[in-house]
This record gives sequence, C-alpha cells and structure tokens, in this order.
Amino acid sequence: MKIADHIIPDIAGNLHKNGHAIIPQFVSEADCDELKAGYHRQDRYRKTVYMERHRFGYGEYKYFNYPLPALIHSIRETLYPFLVPVANLWMKVLHTGRRFPDTHKELLEQCIAHGQHKPTPLILKYGPGGYNTLHQDLYGEIYFPMQAVLFLSDPVNDHAGGEFVLTEQVPRAQTKATVLKPRKGDILVFTTHFRPAKGKNAYYRINVKHGVSEVVQGERYTLGIIFHDALN
Repeated sequence: MKIADHIIPDIAGNLHKNGHAIIPQFVSEADCDELKAGYHRQDRYRKTVYMERHRFGYGEYKYFNYPLPALIHSIRETLYPFLVPVANLWMKVLHTGRRFPDTHKELLEQCIAHGQHKPTPLILKYGPGGYNTLHQDLYGEIYFPMQAVLFLSDPVNDHAGGEFVLTEQVPRAQTKATVLKPRKGDILVFTTHFRPAKGKNAYYRINVKHGVSEVVQGERYTLGIIFHDALN
C-alpha cells in the first residue's frame, strides 16, 4: 500500500489546520468487504467489548490479535512515516518534551518497554440505535497523538445516521463540534488527544474527543487504527 505523493501535503496541511484529514478511497471496496466478512472469525480477536455494559454507547467492537491481518499492518506501517513529522512539530511547539521515533517499529518497542504490548486496532459494529460516546483512545503512558479510522460501510447505501463527530475544547471558550461523513474506503486521520493552535503570543493546546452519532437504520462498520499498543 502506498500513498500518492500529491496527497502527502494535504495530510499535513489539513492536520495542522483542522486536526483531521480525509484520504479518499484509501482502500478498495473489496478490502472493506473482506474485513467486514471476517467480523465473526473469533480467532482474529483478543477481546470483544459491548459498549452498553460500560456506558460507552450502544454497539460492539473487537480488538485484533497479533499477528494483525496484512492489510491492517500495512495501513499502520504506511501512514506512520507521514504523520510522525507533524506529531513531532506539535510536541515541539507545545513544549511537551516528547519526540516520537521515525519508524512505527520503534514506537511499538517503546510501548513494550512501558508494558504496553496488546494490539489496539479494532473493528466496530453498530446497528439501529448504535452510537459511541465522546472519548479518547490513550491506553497507557505511551500514545501517538494521531490515529485513523477506515470506513467499511457507505453512509448512503448501508446506513443512515452514524456520523463521525469530533469535538474541540478551546481554553475559556465553548466546545466546537465537527460532523463528518466519509465514504466507504475512505480513511480519516484525526487527533487522538490534543493539538496545537496558534494564539496571539504563543501556541496553546486544544483538547479533542471523538464519537459516533446514533445510527438510525442499517449497519455501520469501521476499522480503528491506533498506532500505539495497550496495557490490556
């Protein structure tokens, strides 16, 4: 899997400007259908979470086991090198003292050193009435400030509702919400925890959460790609 060169500036530019970027038709419809078809293969997964039991929303998701399916491994390895320069610039202007390694393999080595060795990519399924409350996917001390979601269902033909929601909390201001409806095969890269914004005299931190609005009808599947691993 390879990202076309002409898309690379748009990823960085949109992340700097908006905190998210959509890459259209990142994978084929056939790849999306294959991932959905594997949803009931229990040997692929290490854990199933029913959202309503934990007040996370209504629906379910499953964390993949290692070794990851080749497509998911490829997405992680393909996207990371384009995101890490943006991530390191954010950490620099916010004076966090953090710097992320150049390769995804090195990031996972850092995770292991801190006891984070469980894979975090997950597949999510929502039916009518399904939704996901606003949250952040951190999983431990080591976390990468961006993640991605691959849309496996089409918002026109497969389901109604179920929009992707991002909220930004600016200091001393009201929360801003952004609602997105990517198409099947699109991948959305967005902020995991916080991002910088330029103020009058310096950069300040915007805290970000994400969730999913209620599905009115049909079924909605997505694939979550988190670059860091989890404690459990």
